[in-house]
This record gives sequence, C-alpha cells and structure tokens, in this order.
Amino acid sequence: MKDVKIEFRKPIYPINNELNEYLDKFHRLTKTSLQYDDLLRFTGYVSIEDKDGNDTFWLGVYYSEFEHQEIEASLNKIYTLLHSDGDEDSLPYLTVDSIDYCTFGNSKPFRIRVRNILNDNYTNYYIKKADASRIYGLEMEEILSPHRINFLVDGDTLIEEHILGIPGDIFINKYLENCGELEKNQIAKEFVKFNERCFIGLLGDMRSYNYVVIPMHDFDQVFYRIRPIDFDQQNYEGNLKIYRPQYFKENKAMVDLVINRLKPNSIEQYRKEVRAITVKRISNSQKRIRHLLRVMKGDYIAPPEHIEQLKTGFSKLYKSNQFEHCTSMGDILEQSLLHIIDQYNTLK
Repeated sequence: MKDVKIEFRKPIYPINNELNEYLDKFHRLTKTSLQYDDLLRFTGYVSIEDKDGNDTFWLGVYYSEFEHQEIEASLNKIYTLLHSDGDEDSLPYLTVDSIDYCTFGNSKPFRIRVRNILNDNYTNYYIKKADASRIYGLEMEEILSPHRINFLVDGDTLIEEHILGIPGDIFINKYLENCGELEKNQIAKEFVKFNERCFIGLLGDMRSYNYVVIPMHDFDQVFYRIRPIDFDQQNYEGNLKIYRPQYFKENKAMVDLVINRLKPNSIEQYRKEVRAITVKRISNSQKRIRHLLRVMKGDYIAPPEHIEQLKTGFSKLYKSNQFEHCTSMGDILEQSLLHIIDQYNTLK
C-alpha cells in the first residue's frame, strides 16, 4: 500500500450568499450572542493529557470571572438551540463543566461540555470557525450516508454536535487486537463500506483520527459502524487517493484486516451494496441534493490545479469524457454521482 500525503493545509473558505440561503431553507441557521472569536479571549490555559500522560493537543481554557459568567450563559443557550430548538426550560439546570481548545488541525475547535445538574449527564458540542468546505461535507454526509448530522451556523461561527464513538486511532491501538474473529470480519466489512462512502461523497483525509468506530450490541454479538467526524477535506484535493481511506498509512491495520479476511468478490459485493443504497438516498432527497450541488458548482472551494487534477483522474478511472467540461469541484461531484447512478441503473 503506497501512502498518500496531504502537502498543504487547506484554507478556510467563506460561506457565500447562495450557501447561506440553502442553510436557511433547511433550518441550519441560528442567532447567538456568542461567536467563535469571542471564545479566543481566554486569559489562561492548561494542557490536557490522556490517562497515560500523552499530550492530547487540547488545552483547558479559562476566562476572567466577569467574562466566564457571560460566556457560560451564552454556551448554555447555544446548547438548547442545538438540542431543543431554543427551549429555555432546561437552562436553570445546565452548567458548563469545561471549555477546551484544540491546537491541532484546520478548524481549531472549542469543545464545550455541558452538564445537567439534575442527573449529572453531560453532552459535548463544538464551536468552530465556519468553513464552506466543512458545511458541504456535513450536508453530503446527511444526504448520502446512513447517519444524521446536527449542526447550526451563525455568520462565520459553526456549531456541531459531538459524534459518539471511539476515535479510530485509539480503537486500532487499544481495542482492535482484543476483538474476536467474527468481530474482526465485521470490522473489515465496515471499513470497505466506509471507504466506498468516502469516495462516493468525495470526503478526503480520513486518517484514523478523523473517524470513529462505534460498537453496537445486539443480543450476544457486537457489531461495528465507522463514521467520519472531520469534514474539512470535502471536495478539495486533486488526488483521487485522498478520498479513499485505504491509502493512508494510519489505516494500515484496517486495510490488513480487509486483505486477510475478505475475498475479492466479497469486497466488490460490499462496494455494490453501498452504491445501491446511495443511489436510493439520492432518489429520496433529489430536491435537496440538486439545490446543494447547484450552490457548490458555483462556489470556489479548491484551487484550479486541484480541479484539473481531479477531473483528469476521474476521466481515466471511468474512461469517460463527461468530466472534461467540469470547471468546479461541484461539477466533478455531480458527474461522479451521475456516473454511479447510471452504473446502478445499468445493473438493475
């Protein structure tokens, strides 16, 4: 397996008027009294380590006493906007346990932990700098995958619900070896499906720390699902391999599972299953995905050289000239989805 690398950090692309109108139509917009930049005014921090003493790249931040009260009230209100459409009945019972800031990656998110003092249950959510690429990725995940995504946008501030699961790198290093034989077979199958979903939706950079593994118990068995948690690299890179998790060295253990446990005809069957269900999801969300693609096709979310490289790669992969006239990443994604739909209809 030849490893692929991402050479440069992707810039943040602003939300244009057309994307803003799309978000408004599908109830993704909100109004808050706190913006991402407001959280940057912390007065101090402490490094957060895991239980083994390793740096997590997260900082526990704190604010002056006056600002903390105002910030906590705003964060609790944002929690209600995200989870209960702004219902304020629960506000007296909410408290902010921690505010953490990540120094790693493009989005540099704040992680907010809100606790209900009545039952001590807590929930995390994230506040990030809004980026058009990330929002396209979140929306494509909502439409094309079996998973639902909960997020809100206010100007250049993005609010994302926490996605539960075991980070892929931690799962590989600490849990995979102890899985039973049937579980490993099932994980291999899920990685094939995850790999295919990322490629269909053109979601890139799914290194092991950018997705989670979710154990699901069913009677006396444990099943696993894999889903992305970072949508920064949606339709940005020109290299086709960036959109296939199998080519990242961080996923070698998963790729080895697939090679050692699945036969080529089984792998192909799982890929076909993903494509078939994706076509059905597109059919069930035609108006929404057409609107999203129309906005994406007119948006600038990647440099011209990436667009040229990617459409050349697809032309060679599918032996098709349908990509030659693509002038944007949205054009390329649309043509790729149309190819999959045509392929599915031919096989029916």
